[in-house]
Amino acid sequence: MINKELDITSGKIGQRIIAKIKDYIALTKPRVISLLLVVGLSGCFIGAQGFPGLNVILGVLVGGAFAAGGAGSLNMAYEHKLDRAMGRTKNRPVAENRISTLSATIWGVLLNILSFVVLYTLTNIIAALLALLGTALYFFLYTMILKRRTSQNIVIGGIAGCMPPLVGYAAGSGTIDLSAAWMFLIVFFWTPPHFWALSLMIKDDYAKIGIPMLPVVKGERHTRMNILVYSVILSLFTVAFTFVNQELDLFYGTTSFLLSLVFIIRAINLGRTQDKTRALSLYKYSILYLALIFIFAVVDTVVL
Repeated sequence: MINKELDITSGKIGQRIIAKIKDYIALTKPRVISLLLVVGLSGCFIGAQGFPGLNVILGVLVGGAFAAGGAGSLNMAYEHKLDRAMGRTKNRPVAENRISTLSATIWGVLLNILSFVVLYTLTNIIAALLALLGTALYFFLYTMILKRRTSQNIVIGGIAGCMPPLVGYAAGSGTIDLSAAWMFLIVFFWTPPHFWALSLMIKDDYAKIGIPMLPVVKGERHTRMNILVYSVILSLFTVAFTFVNQELDLFYGTTSFLLSLVFIIRAINLGRTQDKTRALSLYKYSILYLALIFIFAVVDTVVL
């Protein structure tokens, strides 16, 4: 009987430990990290113009994951009250009090320290500092300052999300040049249509908690028009990368043109209807688009 009770107690403790580990992983926003790592690692290969070495790849993957995860954790710690009021985020660990605000903050800071150490040790100081800059921009500029103050929050604050290709490129090449800056601009112009498509789907949640996202402040029609404008600008920068980076050729030029054409068509279709499934379709495609653009650039640079 005693052994059985001990087994039950041990089982419950084990379940609690596993649940707590899952919560700390959830603080890092793993779905967001996956896309950032694809972009960052692609920038690494493009910067190295070939295989950058296992230590550099490991540094970008681990250091990049720590930086992005730390930024996500700090964001959840700061915005737990807002998260609690929104249907999409109400089940997050801090919002449901499964993780304390202090613990989430410490976790976020610790991950960023580890990110700096890993990137500095396995790559270089430029990549390490850029990763820290990304977290600082995301937390201080976007989360604390811009998000609740302006409908252009995601445009300006989106600069934080442009850091992964710079981190990867710096890790692979040891420097930052025009190609790195151009990848930065691709992500910069990709961010508004991506997040505005999401904001169209959850506009009521943003309005309820007073976040001045574009569709809340300017309306859905204005938002759809801006999505189209930014989609066109994004496409121009994406295809033009063929001429900026001398390692790119016909393969990237053709695939980036076709992917961008689909992006613009979806943005046009979104502007013709108020059906939110169109917004969801564009949102999902934008994720695939960014991943494929960078992957195809790597293929053209390294393989072909």
